[in-house]
Amino acid sequence: MGVWIIAGVTFREAARKKMLWMALAAGGAFLILFATGLHFQAKDFATHGMSPVLGREISFAMVTMGLYVVDLLAVLMTILTSIDTLSGEIASGTVQAIATKPIPRWQLLLGKWFGFCAMLTAYIAIMVGGVNAVTYSMAGVTARHLARGLSLMWMESIVLLSVTFAFATYFSALTTGVLTLGLHGLAFLGGWIEQFGAITQTSRAVDVGVVASILMPSEALWRRAAFEMQSPLASAMHLSPFTTLSVPSLAMIFYALVYLAIALVIAIRRFSQRDL
Repeated sequence: MGVWIIAGVTFREAARKKMLWMALAAGGAFLILFATGLHFQAKDFATHGMSPVLGREISFAMVTMGLYVVDLLAVLMTILTSIDTLSGEIASGTVQAIATKPIPRWQLLLGKWFGFCAMLTAYIAIMVGGVNAVTYSMAGVTARHLARGLSLMWMESIVLLSVTFAFATYFSALTTGVLTLGLHGLAFLGGWIEQFGAITQTSRAVDVGVVASILMPSEALWRRAAFEMQSPLASAMHLSPFTTLSVPSLAMIFYALVYLAIALVIAIRRFSQRDL
């Protein structure tokens, strides 16, 4: 019961943060810009009589591009809104007001984690739904295997949330943010190295990308999501800049689940033992 009480309190506290509302404002501005660009593109297609097949593939590429931006926004919001929830409260001493209540510390941390999970679920669902609603209304297309892609994007954010919580039990808010963003940046760079290695058939470059994904599997989840949501033609002919030659396997998704669980266990264990 204590977990769900803390989760509800955390969700309401997160909803009052300016960072969340700025993220929603940025998402709304992006959807407006995305819809405007798609409108003029569709109008240009009609004017010049472009092939329906080519027009459809370009629209599919636009969907993937839009979802890529949503993924970036979700990553930033995950880290920036959660870095202060443990380390900031520990540094200021406000966590003591809750930790002294008859609620085990593991319930306190898990409740905060569930609260942020709920917030991220709502944000990602709204943004992914908005992108697909825009493309469907203007171009008649939506992402392929949308449920799978949405689940993988959501999982990427939850992995980052769990890592943020684990770091926050050891370090300050600023250090936590730098470490989590740094790890994700490492995974991002490794993903591109892996793709170029696949294009040039350089096995060692591919191995570098795989190692980066092992250190932080967040970017691998997005690449798998992009693979699932692209049109079959774009994937087969590599028509999109988001086409991936080295597709993360189902084993990597399972690894990300284990990685997430380990990070959360570390956070719970450390928070339960440290001095507040």
